[in-house]
Amino acid sequence: MFPEYPFGSLRPVAAIVVAVAASVCAPAALAVAPFQLKDIRIEGLQRTDPGTVFAALPFRIGDTYTDEKGAAALRALFATGLFKDVRLEIEGDVAIVIVDERSLIANVTFVGLKEFDKEPLTKSLKEAGIGEGLPFDRALIDRAEQEIKRQYLSRSLYGAEVVTTITPVERNRVNVTFTMTEGEAAKITDIRIVGAKAFPEKTLLGLFDLTPGGWLTWYTKNDRYSRSKLNADLETLRAYYVNRGYLEFAIESTQVTISPDKQDISITLSVREGQPYTVTAVRLEGDYLGRDDEFRAQVQVEPGQAYRGEDVAATVRRFTELYGLFGYAFARVDPRPEIDRATGQVVVVLNADPQRRVYVRRIEIAGNTRTRDEVVRREFRQLESSWYDGGKIRLSRDRVDRLGYFQDVSVDTNEVPGAPDQVDLVVNVTEKPTGNLMIGAGYSNAEKLTLTASIKQDNVFGSGNYLGIEVNTSRTARTLVLSAIDPYFTIDGVSRSIDLFYRTSRPFNSQGDEYQLATPGAAIRFGVPFSEFDTVFFGIGAEQTKIGASTGIPNSYFLYRELYGPTSFSVPLTIGWARDGRDSLLVPTRGRYQRVNLEWSPFGDVRYTRTNLQYQEYWPLPYKLTLGLNAEIGIGKGLGGNPFPIFKNFYGGGLGTVRVFEQGSLGVIDPTGAFIGGSRRFNVNGELYFPVPGTGNDKTLRIFAFADAGNVWREDEKVSASTLRSSVGLGLSWISPVGPLKLSWGSPVRSQPNDRIQRFQFQIGTAF
Repeated sequence: MFPEYPFGSLRPVAAIVVAVAASVCAPAALAVAPFQLKDIRIEGLQRTDPGTVFAALPFRIGDTYTDEKGAAALRALFATGLFKDVRLEIEGDVAIVIVDERSLIANVTFVGLKEFDKEPLTKSLKEAGIGEGLPFDRALIDRAEQEIKRQYLSRSLYGAEVVTTITPVERNRVNVTFTMTEGEAAKITDIRIVGAKAFPEKTLLGLFDLTPGGWLTWYTKNDRYSRSKLNADLETLRAYYVNRGYLEFAIESTQVTISPDKQDISITLSVREGQPYTVTAVRLEGDYLGRDDEFRAQVQVEPGQAYRGEDVAATVRRFTELYGLFGYAFARVDPRPEIDRATGQVVVVLNADPQRRVYVRRIEIAGNTRTRDEVVRREFRQLESSWYDGGKIRLSRDRVDRLGYFQDVSVDTNEVPGAPDQVDLVVNVTEKPTGNLMIGAGYSNAEKLTLTASIKQDNVFGSGNYLGIEVNTSRTARTLVLSAIDPYFTIDGVSRSIDLFYRTSRPFNSQGDEYQLATPGAAIRFGVPFSEFDTVFFGIGAEQTKIGASTGIPNSYFLYRELYGPTSFSVPLTIGWARDGRDSLLVPTRGRYQRVNLEWSPFGDVRYTRTNLQYQEYWPLPYKLTLGLNAEIGIGKGLGGNPFPIFKNFYGGGLGTVRVFEQGSLGVIDPTGAFIGGSRRFNVNGELYFPVPGTGNDKTLRIFAFADAGNVWREDEKVSASTLRSSVGLGLSWISPVGPLKLSWGSPVRSQPNDRIQRFQFQIGTAF
């Protein structure tokens, strides 16, 4: 108890917190009358700078002190989080601030941590206020301990224990130690579905991600219970039934039991199937903008077939997209089944409300930390202050994705507050490295390990241009290319590329290491877009090829050199056409790519035509599978009675043509044993992609099965199916930080005894 003081006598030495309380509920004698401060003293500081305290105080020397200012001072000092106790005493004309500092955390350590990475956990704790140099708060520590336990539970570590130890050290600091006893993760030992009669239980359980232990669950961890995974599996089960006509299917109960030792989990689902329903009709209700026939053409539901939820959802999606073409961004289409239980029939009613037509006020770009806004905006076909067009927005998204500069591209539509007829579009992009390091390798018993490498840079300085030096080195070739590509040389999207190059090579397996083909040259090419998907290319170049006179020269090159001289000069003209309708440049899942390129050299020492055709198509399949097909045809022909120049030959074998066969080894073999290619080439590649188990919808890492066929022929050789080489195998595709990686391992299906086999091949930077 503080001693009582007569009212009007000398000011008491009292805690201001008491004075503040007294001003509310105690006799007025305990209040402090206003006075002018002569001094302010601070007591109890150990580490905190006095300036921090003075900055928080609402009064200064010379100010008039009041109880209200004292209460405000207490609140401000507690709000800093630096003190666990604060008192304010008045002694004469002096205010004394007495503080009790919180301990600082000197170190945070983890003992027994295996399930989580230390660095992310340390970072997340620091963001929550627990880290080196931060004030110690027991309440925060307790919450962190509970959150860590919850994270262990989410990973099926039900026996995990977390104990926090606080150890005081010098200078009012503490060490915080989290000691984990993780134990073994609880595993799902049994999943049962009770009430399922229409389909075998084994079939239904095969739909689930969660599964009892198997040979791959050590990697996928799908035998660990997770509520979110179970909910996803329940939705998959529900969709399976609804897609087969069971409209009234319901999951009545879900029981998850754990063994006393917290190691085994059993899941039991009780379901009610109901009866299957057949669609008898589809009826459109609502406002269809007077275009009922157009909308009806988009209906995927077929009368006479079992009700399929997927078809109804696809119809709703198509209706919404069609409304979007006419500017109705927020159209609602509600499917309503009218059920007749007595007959097992259903009428699907699609009720549509287009709501309001809107136009795009602004288009904003988000996430482009490196790429300039202009690079993204110039790919957009939806314009600001124009009517909303869902088709143009989807096209714009695909064009931005095909740039290859971003890992992910999405477009959000946001309403404008107070303007019901306006929306803003936000283009969200995730940057990815645009420098490309390409490394290729192969292995054979004869040649052992072979390597190729090149370096290039796209999207230089975020401008969307390519500017760089490409250096390629391999067992058979050296290339130096200086390139500059401006994809928007004109405002209309005409591109321009300039190349200065110097290439040296020697045919595969030629004798000796000194023999070389040297080709310096330059080329310029323009690409003119004729439609959203079609581009026509025009170009001209000049190059000179010199055939060396080394003793290791292949016989075919020796004869060509004797007939036409060691140096050949040409001025090739190029014209080409390309159509790219793929949904992604790096990880396409649907769409088609077509390319035709004609090289014609009417002037110079060598005259020839060289034509290359390519066709690619991708089809999405059920179960997250993707089928890809690639076919290429190359045809070369000499003009003016001259043969096709041997140094313009096509090569086959390896990644990009026929895998399993050594890179460039298909085609004509010189009498010296060198692989010199041929004037005609054909190859076809098929790939079936499927996701790596446990990676969900991640398309950057995929496994694929492949089948390749093809060969290379000389100009006077008959092309026939009997001479084709073919192979099959498995591979891994990964969009790595340094570029797309493809790794393959396979076996030849059709080969000849003199073929060079490389069962294992990989390349970083290849596209197909």
